[in-house]
Amino acid sequence: MLASPIRRLLQHLLLIPVALLATHASAADTPKTVRIATVAYANAGQITFNGPAYVMDRDKWLEQELAKQGIKLEWVPAATASVGTFVNEEFANKRIDFAFYGDLPSIIANASGVSTRLIAPGGSGNHVYLVVPNDSTVQSIADLKGKRIALHRGRPWELSFAKLLEANNLDFKDFRIFNLNPQAGSAAISAGRVDAFFTLSDAYLLEDKHVGKIIWSSKQSPKDWKMRAELWAASDFVEQQPELTQLVVTAYLKAAYWTAQDENKDTYQGYLSKSGQPLSVLQREVEGEPWPSHFTPLYDQALKQHYADAVTYSRKAGLIRSDVDVEQLLDTRFVEQGLKQLQLQDYWKAD
Repeated sequence: MLASPIRRLLQHLLLIPVALLATHASAADTPKTVRIATVAYANAGQITFNGPAYVMDRDKWLEQELAKQGIKLEWVPAATASVGTFVNEEFANKRIDFAFYGDLPSIIANASGVSTRLIAPGGSGNHVYLVVPNDSTVQSIADLKGKRIALHRGRPWELSFAKLLEANNLDFKDFRIFNLNPQAGSAAISAGRVDAFFTLSDAYLLEDKHVGKIIWSSKQSPKDWKMRAELWAASDFVEQQPELTQLVVTAYLKAAYWTAQDENKDTYQGYLSKSGQPLSVLQREVEGEPWPSHFTPLYDQALKQHYADAVTYSRKAGLIRSDVDVEQLLDTRFVEQGLKQLQLQDYWKAD
């Protein structure tokens, strides 16, 4: 008759150290630092961050919320010339937990076995431009067949270039492609060493210097043609630390909402101009579209189509050897929860 009570007592005693161990394990699993990589610029001896990271760093909300849990926030600066390669290496070596960066590098990472997730869309994307020398008679991409085009291969805007070619029944082999970064591409078109240059908003600088003219831009095309960069996270961090992941996404949403306010437009653009991009260029880049739409965090159809096309193109172009499941890449739960927390469910509208 005593066997059952004694057995239950022994079982209870045996469970106590297990529970204590579980508590200690949970505490040990909490990271000491949350590391976020982002594009950064050196200006007058100061490091400045790009876009939403600037607002997040300035406001200190995320830093303070993490500090309450004894966790330090570490920003990991990435140079614009090599951000994709750098971030992929950092994710692969588990030296970062989050990163703001582009579409093709993130797809390449996942295809190679480095699992990440898109936890917050980075707005509606950036426009891309096709520039020719100022004295060129070229009027369209078709006129450039057989000619020299500067394009930085493997960067997010390569997908936009591929869409432009496909829409005109053209292929990469129809051109002499020079793999040049934006700085080298700009110099090449200025010196007449190439017949065209496919790039970002720095195209306006070439027009301002009267060495180049824009003959096409993604402003004339569907939204999924834009160049995209998002907030990505290491998949294992997301699974092990969902509360911290939510904290980072909520901080990002707070920054996106502040930036999207019309009254903050001048302040935000004034800050971005410190990175070396003239204010007039920043203003022309966003012309013709509602200011808040540039910072939408919604997983809309344009974003989904963009990534589906990016995976297809990456496989076709030989950038990846295995498929990537877009549905697994897009983790919508943190934005959904963050918008509810901030009561912003109705602020941005999906197209």
